[in-house]
Amino acid sequence: MTPELKSHIESFMAQEKLPAAYLSTVEQWFLPMVEDVLQRIARHQGTYVIGVTGCQGSGKSTLAALVVMLLNRMLGLRCVSLSIDDFYLTHARRQELGATVHPLLATRGVPGTHDVDLALTTLLALKQEGEVAIPQFSKAMDDRIPEADWPRIKTPVDVIVLEGWCLSVDAQTDADIQEPLNELEAQEDSEGRWRRYVNEAIQDRYMALYAQVDYLIMLKAPTFEKVFDWRQTQEDKLAEKCRLENVPQEQAARIMSPAQLRRFIQHYERVTRHGLETLPHKADVVFQLTDQQTIDKKL
Repeated sequence: MTPELKSHIESFMAQEKLPAAYLSTVEQWFLPMVEDVLQRIARHQGTYVIGVTGCQGSGKSTLAALVVMLLNRMLGLRCVSLSIDDFYLTHARRQELGATVHPLLATRGVPGTHDVDLALTTLLALKQEGEVAIPQFSKAMDDRIPEADWPRIKTPVDVIVLEGWCLSVDAQTDADIQEPLNELEAQEDSEGRWRRYVNEAIQDRYMALYAQVDYLIMLKAPTFEKVFDWRQTQEDKLAEKCRLENVPQEQAARIMSPAQLRRFIQHYERVTRHGLETLPHKADVVFQLTDQQTIDKKL
């Protein structure tokens, strides 16, 4: 690592409020991975798409931002980071799905609650010459930010880093989704309509989105049970951000209590568990995480 690159990484860490130990993580695990990616990009024609997948709270957004910074600093590549979270359907559209298909679809998160066509259109536009508006979603508002306020960038870009908790998770078999997995499914989806809708959504439009990924990175949690702890940390950070930015009370009220969060993550449990089991066989590189979210090894 050159002194100049180290300085850029340290600035990134300060910006992201990361602990000092993150520097060694970058040097041991992420720099070798990025060097491998650079070799692949050199052999690739057109825009290269890197996917970052892993359960909630695993550090996907931080890693995506780091990869963008490193590719830019190491080779001067024009990169953009996208989150699948920014492609959630609008609040109104999800309320409509909740009223016409199943009440659980009013809650953002699972496959079937994203605007996959918008995601695909955005990815395609980023590969062509012009200017592209990048969709933005406010979790505090639980709604998409008005398009007039979306950031705009010149295109084409050299690299797109797409991160998402369900990215590249395949559908399950009909037999696998037959029985309820948790209290939410047992009490609020006893007939299985919601989980069938989610599964069919993956089989349909999500596969087209997954097919855009040229290189897949997985941050693998030790167990699903860690999701609550990690997601609670995210919720705490969101609450602090709302406080510092004087977000209106009606928006800040959307931040979940621990009890609300426990129910919320049950929406994600089925797809997350399936991803923990199957994604290690699909990803180009898998980083095994410890309970403390540090990397234990590369699989």
